[in-house]
Amino acid sequence: MSQQTKWSQFSVLISVFFFWGFVAASNDILIPVFKEKLHLAQWQSQMVSFAFYVAYTIGSLIYFGISKISGGDILNRIGYKNGIALGLIISALGSLLFYPAAERASFNLMITGLFIVGLGFSLQQTAANPLAIVMGNPKLGSQRLSMAGGINNFGTTIGPILVSLAIFGSVTANTKAVASIESVKFPYLILGAAFVLAAIVFKFSSVPNKIDLDHLAIEEAESAEKVQVKKSVLNYPQLVLGMIGIFVYVGVEVSTASNLPEFMRQHLNTPTDKIAPFVSLFWASLMIGRWTGSVGAFDISMGAKQILRFFMPYIAFGVFLLINKLANHDITPFFIYGLVIIAMIIGDILSRGNPARQLLIFSLMGITVLSIGMLADGMVSVYAFISVGLFCSTLWPCIFTLAIAGLGKHTNEGSSFLIMMIMGGGFISLLQGYLAGDHLLGIQMSYLVGVACFIYLAFYAVRAKSILKSQGIDYDKLEGGASH
Repeated sequence: MSQQTKWSQFSVLISVFFFWGFVAASNDILIPVFKEKLHLAQWQSQMVSFAFYVAYTIGSLIYFGISKISGGDILNRIGYKNGIALGLIISALGSLLFYPAAERASFNLMITGLFIVGLGFSLQQTAANPLAIVMGNPKLGSQRLSMAGGINNFGTTIGPILVSLAIFGSVTANTKAVASIESVKFPYLILGAAFVLAAIVFKFSSVPNKIDLDHLAIEEAESAEKVQVKKSVLNYPQLVLGMIGIFVYVGVEVSTASNLPEFMRQHLNTPTDKIAPFVSLFWASLMIGRWTGSVGAFDISMGAKQILRFFMPYIAFGVFLLINKLANHDITPFFIYGLVIIAMIIGDILSRGNPARQLLIFSLMGITVLSIGMLADGMVSVYAFISVGLFCSTLWPCIFTLAIAGLGKHTNEGSSFLIMMIMGGGFISLLQGYLAGDHLLGIQMSYLVGVACFIYLAFYAVRAKSILKSQGIDYDKLEGGASH
């Protein structure tokens, strides 16, 4: 009998996913503001993304180093819940640096603050992702991670809007707003206070502090005899290839969004203060996809799930429209995007809850829309690039689930290695920013970088399926029984 999802604990856990999203997407508003105010080159402005995402790698290396030196996994010793609370306090300290940074208009202090916030997120992610997978039937883990990701993307959808309001004030269609770097400090001070509050809530919540990792590996496999126990976590090919998968996945997601303002400035003459709704729609696209992908985790009948698969993406799209309406943005240009969502719904239905199949289908769709974005122009290109968010939406849970499947006692270590690879967001956005120079590919053709990322992800989908099958883990067996 497979475990039921523990909803009361799970609802506390997913609150941290909101914070990660809020900060990550807000960076896309900070990038053009700093570029304009501090006269930075496109690649220099991408240091905002670079500092934030490389912090995940440094954090994971620190985690790995301390675990090795002290002769045992940190989270197994201090506990998962305590690990998340500690990570939240570290992030709170980073957000406090935004006050002196904004006062002095110091770019270095600002990215140092973001780096420390990222360090805290690294520890939170190492603990929270495996927890989401084990809070119920492990074979539905990718769908629970999709749900957590949907909350993450509620943060990514409102983050750019709120930070943009703080920097530019309320902007109506006919006014030109002036950015103020000083006003950045207030949203980040409030965020710091929220981190501290969340740490206290976690400390006293019923979220589990321990996971029985050996039992988890046996539950995932169809027969205990096929469970492979290896000496090192790096001996599992699904993890090593999955690490590259996370690197390129976060890379294509972050670089597509963070280079979008520059594409719109060059090709549509869109002023910086009018960019926020488009950045917000990119991150809302991730929310739309993840809310849809999470339907499988609900304890409801198959018929109800099929109906929800059609309604959930449009409920999420409605949230995006409402938030932008409340922020005084003109939402009429976005209605057409409702048609693009249909392609994502078809892809979700074809994947039938199988993480390997979904990874393959959505990677091929990602290649398609990036190609359209590079070959077309104007708003067609903008919406094609934005729709990359729809097809990136469920890739994190798919890759993460495939990569840590069957790791058993190595699950935490594997998780920290995967979190380490979030640095792809920094490196690949920096690479695209560099190639976007007029003397190289130019901003539009620089999206070839994203195409290369999706090609690798399609390969990983096929390869991981066969590797896991040899270890007795077959997600095809889940189909038709996903509701039980």
